[in-house]
Amino acid sequence: MSSQNPKRAMFEHLAAVARALGSAHRLELLELLAQTERSVEELASLSGLTIANASQHLQQLRRFGLVEAHREGKRVIYRLADPELVVLLGALSRVTQRNVGAVEKVLNSYFRERDNLEPVSRKELLRRMRNGLVTLIDTRPNEEFAAGHLPGAINLPLGELKRRLRELPRDQQIVAYCRGPYCVLSYEAVAELRKRGFKAARLEDGYPEWRAAGLPVEQSANP
Repeated sequence: MSSQNPKRAMFEHLAAVARALGSAHRLELLELLAQTERSVEELASLSGLTIANASQHLQQLRRFGLVEAHREGKRVIYRLADPELVVLLGALSRVTQRNVGAVEKVLNSYFRERDNLEPVSRKELLRRMRNGLVTLIDTRPNEEFAAGHLPGAINLPLGELKRRLRELPRDQQIVAYCRGPYCVLSYEAVAELRKRGFKAARLEDGYPEWRAAGLPVEQSANP
């Protein structure tokens, strides 16, 4: 039997993955990849990083098996290596929110200022969808919506919301969702809709969590 402690060896591997996750930029890149696979250039633009910096973070994530990459011509395209990453990040978010006091300040200063009402749970939304009681809007960009979205959702990116209000019913509740529980797009959409007199609420999290829960999703052609 090896003299190496097998439990210690496993903990060393777990710690290495935890270190790979130990960057706000890498967590944001993973959230973006949870929507759809993307090139380094796209990820850099969406995250506000330089291409070189984004590439370095992605290489770290790839080194520890968290993302995969393939080439399409001159572009390097990344995707999540394991859908369970969405579950892991969700657990990390819940534990942090419950136990780190500084998180409460962030929640109060932005998120609850815009929406202090209870969000709609996945179970409740599924019930309302089946009974035709809700209009569902996806506030993410078009390419994310095309890659996958909740059934029957209308793609209404935040930048298009004001000019497309006539497409939304005033006699039915509207539920908005985006990339995840802290995605600002749905918060801003709900705040704007309520200001305009609509009955609006947020989904408790986003598209990746809905898909990870095994709930139905759809795809559509890119516009």
